[in-house]
Amino acid sequence: MDTTADPAHALLDLRRQGRLAAGYPGVRALLAEADPARTAHAGRILAGLDPAEVLAAHPGTPVLTVAVLGHGTVAPLIAPLTGELARHGLLLRPYRGDFDSWVFELSDPGSPLYAADPDLTLCLLDPAVVFDEVPLPWRPEDAARVLDGKVELITALAARFAASARGVLVLNTIPLPRRWTHQLVDHQSRARLGALWREANARLLRLGEENPSVVVLDLDPLLAEGVPVTDARLDVYAKAHLSEPLLAAYAREAGHLARHLAGLTRKVLVLDLDQTLWGGILGDDGPEGVEAGGTPRGEAFRGFQRVVKQLGSQGVLLAAVSKNDPEPVLAVLRDHPEMTLREADFVRVTADWLPKPAGITDLAEALNLGTSGFVFVDDSPYERGLVRRELPEVAVVALDEEPALHVERLLSDGWFDVRRLTGEDRERAALYRGEVARSDFLQGFDSLAEYLDELGVEVRLRPLAAEELPRVSQLTLRTNQFNLTTRRLQPAEVAAFAAAEGSGVLTVRSADRFGDNGLVGAVFLSREGEALRIDNFLLSCRVFSRGIEQAVLSAVLGLAAGTGLRAVTGHYRPGPRNGTVKDLLPRYGFAPADDPAAANGGLAFRHDLATELPPPGHLRLDAELAGLLEGHPA
Repeated sequence: MDTTADPAHALLDLRRQGRLAAGYPGVRALLAEADPARTAHAGRILAGLDPAEVLAAHPGTPVLTVAVLGHGTVAPLIAPLTGELARHGLLLRPYRGDFDSWVFELSDPGSPLYAADPDLTLCLLDPAVVFDEVPLPWRPEDAARVLDGKVELITALAARFAASARGVLVLNTIPLPRRWTHQLVDHQSRARLGALWREANARLLRLGEENPSVVVLDLDPLLAEGVPVTDARLDVYAKAHLSEPLLAAYAREAGHLARHLAGLTRKVLVLDLDQTLWGGILGDDGPEGVEAGGTPRGEAFRGFQRVVKQLGSQGVLLAAVSKNDPEPVLAVLRDHPEMTLREADFVRVTADWLPKPAGITDLAEALNLGTSGFVFVDDSPYERGLVRRELPEVAVVALDEEPALHVERLLSDGWFDVRRLTGEDRERAALYRGEVARSDFLQGFDSLAEYLDELGVEVRLRPLAAEELPRVSQLTLRTNQFNLTTRRLQPAEVAAFAAAEGSGVLTVRSADRFGDNGLVGAVFLSREGEALRIDNFLLSCRVFSRGIEQAVLSAVLGLAAGTGLRAVTGHYRPGPRNGTVKDLLPRYGFAPADDPAAANGGLAFRHDLATELPPPGHLRLDAELAGLLEGHPA
């Protein structure tokens, strides 16, 4: 793909041909390497599409309803936001608040905002929110007094949002442009204003820690890259108080968050080695020619390795796929004195002469993950092009001969961004190294049954505990394959479901001879008349095909029978990648049933409890379900 070309030209051609809606799935590849400005340009064309037209042509397209509110004119954000969601294969259904309606919309649960039921609500905060109310003449304390009042108001509005809406509220730090600081002629007053302003922004940033329904985007890193805060003419004449370049950069960050909420966060970082992770060609230059520190160019590669290691410490799975002989590669990773990354940092190191798509596919099979969760980084245009062609679902990061730019290019698209980390995230690399060991262990058996008998699987089922809320929410957001309904829930929504009378959330933990797998699944249950309803059942792809799903369903059926209910019901709602569980319930004795909740291509099922479902004989089940459906808060 020619990354220097403006993708808007191709989109205009599609629109002229009347094929823009039909060609929507191809937009993701078209915009893959577009910068924020070009993405915003493309978004102006895509914003004219009717979402219903796209869905008629491609019913499985993920749709997010995004509300945009603010003190000033917010319409300029719609185009870049449309483009950024399209880059990730998402379709924007926008709700745009009226001019300066943000306080009314957020404060009134009966407002059009809440009626729109947005997945994401973007409330743009700009300097005019404060300075439109500062008296004249003014001092730093006058601005601080207004600013403090706004922060208190925003805190209250965020609490109202959390109590009234199911989605995520996105706020931002408020920039302080030079046009305001330099109205103060003495440096002491300027410093005083800057200190008070930063203290207020720090309070805003902490809102994301205090309120689980809130995400606060820090605009300072964007402004530090030279993005202008305002355009003077648009600020005055159109009341658009943030510049178009800043809105484009903001939309890119919001797009990363939308991708995460849609369950599309990436999990695995696959790296080339020569000229990517280290300087030099190992096969030609030998270990002594490898650059990973000591020289200016080597320091660039060392800096890149440090960033990769930092990502790995937060749950990103690291792997290497290199065209090299394995022994020299492993020797460099183990023994080279300048290497920051070592063999133990990777879940797998693949060094051979096979095509790289084959190495990525083999890695996905060993990890029991879909390749749609992978990011591939390479300096070779040929290798990148081959992966794009053979594995189009893999995200590809383009590097070149300038290692000083490797870090910027790796981080620019926030592939691994999540709302918050859990304990399982920090242990994920060790958990998946165990998964590779299990895969290798399987090769020593003639049958799956023999393997499972020796694996020693243990399953522990308990009602949801408060400290498990973030992890269970994360499972709903990130699990795509074993996800019965693909319903995405924020922590507050999980807590509300668990607290409702007659409902409960069952957590699933597993372990085996290779160690503890942690919290790997959840079942959402609710009493419905004389039946127990499975509202959703999720299981991490790390523990597929070990009988855990049968053990869980055995316990659920036993719970229903033990509480005097007459049936267990459930439904499957198709998503882009959950076809693997389409026949899950029928496989374990559930019969087809009629249920309005299973509309739009879904399937409903019912188990009349006439027959028992025992847990598999090869595993040990420890289930304590007392009080699960009593509606106690987690």
